[in-house]
Amino acid sequence: MPKSDFKFFHRLRVRWAEADLQGIVFNGHYLTYADVAITEYWRAIGCPYPSSVQRLGADWLVVKAILEYRAPARYDDELDIGVRVGRIGNSSLQFVLEMFCGENHLIDGEIIYVTVNPQTHKPLRVPDVLREAIGGLEGQSIGTE
Repeated sequence: MPKSDFKFFHRLRVRWAEADLQGIVFNGHYLTYADVAITEYWRAIGCPYPSSVQRLGADWLVVKAILEYRAPARYDDELDIGVRVGRIGNSSLQFVLEMFCGENHLIDGEIIYVTVNPQTHKPLRVPDVLREAIGGLEGQSIGTE
């Protein structure tokens, strides 16, 4: 999707420890980058993690993570990580991510979380306040199940 489809970006600079001897980012670090960007998305919608767990009475567990590699990031690159919610289900949230270095499209990603009771880990409905907060940032209706 075009970079302009994202309302939220988090900028991250590649650190030396994340690159191999050729200066290319080791593939496992991209999931960490995605996690950092989603954490900042939660903060941007007013539901910082983990403090929102107690306030909302819900927690979120990753059940699926997919990354597609288009081109590598390198040591000292500044990455712009676009994050958006593609779909809100009854208990699930689909995050869509893309990573860019300048205008170079490096990574496509999808991470799906399930909303659960923090004590029992049984699925819960995505709280309405979270649905509203996501809709407020995205500025559009999000696909729902």
